Amino acid sequence: MRGLTATITRSLPLGAQIACDDNSGAKILQIIGMAGYRGTKNKYPAAGICDVVVASVKKGAPKLRKKIEKAVIVRQRKEYRRANGVHVMFEDNAAVLIDENGLPKGSEIKGAIAREVAERYPKVAAIALAVV
Repeated sequence: MRGLTATITRSLPLGAQIACDDNSGAKILQIIGMAGYRGTKNKYPAAGICDVVVASVKKGAPKLRKKIEKAVIVRQRKEYRRANGVHVMFEDNAAVLIDENGLPKGSEIKGAIAREVAERYPKVAAIALAVV
């Protein structure tokens, strides 16, 4: 897995409800865990851009509701800093459902995604409308 070229501020804690930005059928996801998270004592787990989270589908198609899925965070409202000094922030928090191999479950992403996601997950970037 490629290293990130930005300092990501992890701003989405456990329990956060975020929008699902693909056409897989899910609308709202709730973060219930972090994939591969190794924390320290008394530190609450949180996710940022490019992090893989375990999410529960709260709203969406009946076949997906109440299911546990993996998702990758593609946008966050909290700004983060890139290596060239630019601060980047988005209008909303959003994620895209992925499978075990990191391939997206949907065939189209409605909004823009961060460049860091495009570098780490090229198949997700291939179906996105814009990369910022």
